[in-house]
Amino acid sequence: MPALVMQEKLSKDFPLATSTITARVTRNGEAVMEKNLSNPEEMSVARDMTDDIFDESYREKEGPKPAKRYVWRNIILMSVLHVGGLYGISLIPSAKLMTLGWGIICFMVSALGVTAGAHRLWSHRSYKATWPLRIFLAVANSMAFQNDIYEWARDHRVHHKFSETDADPHNASRGFFFSHIGWLLVRKHPDVIEKGKTLDLSDLRADKVVMFQRRYYKPSVVIMCFLVPTIVPWYFWGESLVISYFIPAILRYAVVLNATWLVNSAAHMFGNRPYDQNINPRENRFVVLGALGEGFHNYHHTFPFDYSTSEFGWHYNFTTAFIDLMYFVGLASDCKMASKEVIRARKIRTGDGSHKTG
Repeated sequence: MPALVMQEKLSKDFPLATSTITARVTRNGEAVMEKNLSNPEEMSVARDMTDDIFDESYREKEGPKPAKRYVWRNIILMSVLHVGGLYGISLIPSAKLMTLGWGIICFMVSALGVTAGAHRLWSHRSYKATWPLRIFLAVANSMAFQNDIYEWARDHRVHHKFSETDADPHNASRGFFFSHIGWLLVRKHPDVIEKGKTLDLSDLRADKVVMFQRRYYKPSVVIMCFLVPTIVPWYFWGESLVISYFIPAILRYAVVLNATWLVNSAAHMFGNRPYDQNINPRENRFVVLGALGEGFHNYHHTFPFDYSTSEFGWHYNFTTAFIDLMYFVGLASDCKMASKEVIRARKIRTGDGSHKTG
């Protein structure tokens, strides 16, 4: 397919990279627009992973929907977790300042394991990372405890390729609760499983860090998600075990989960659509802040190859700042980004007019 070659840079705040990439966009949702391949923003990025591009040929099966099958283990565990999180909130006034600081550090590390790791690196391959960075992100991902990298990336690619359809694991058209947490409390729709098997996941299987984490995921979660956050404040500054467990471990874990889930729910329902008004994902400032920059969601579903998930560089985007820092110290490279010209053209052509184009 013809492609427009353009200059790549890390961000307008941190112009470091000078290699070239090609740009493409993705569209999803019910509305179907006539394509004009002479438009630069409709060209395909010259990269070897295209399973995050929406498949407009997919059609939901006719007839009644499959009956819901509840996963009672998950229902019970999620209920217990959130009750524990509420108890953790009640303990905050009694916690030492260092414990609260440690809880924030654990939140940031575990969130980066999802945003910079499972999402931007392994799901979209929007940049490259050296072994030390990949190992750090894999460890951080285990602290987040949101399924192993392989499974997370597989489900996320399915989400992009079949967004807002029966094949989307957290289909937002089924409502806020389902797309937020409900999808984890019921068995997957058969189409999610069927379409997930059609994806090319050879890159994940070839990644030794990903497969090592998958093989030892359960013990890594016990250590990183629960033991390390609990033991550090108890051992190093004499915090009580109860507070050490319920704030840096349980409350922090519940907050990270909900911050991630808001990308699937709130950022698919509330906000503006300056890049493509024909898809559900929105720009949601609240989610941007809570999910370390992941709330620029209309942009992300329009340009999923962009490592920054936003055109605004470091603005409210801690994950982008982290990746840029890793680039600066030589641990990250090949950070793909859409050009200003492509972004501007896309806003004019399919956006809702809520962002200026100048």
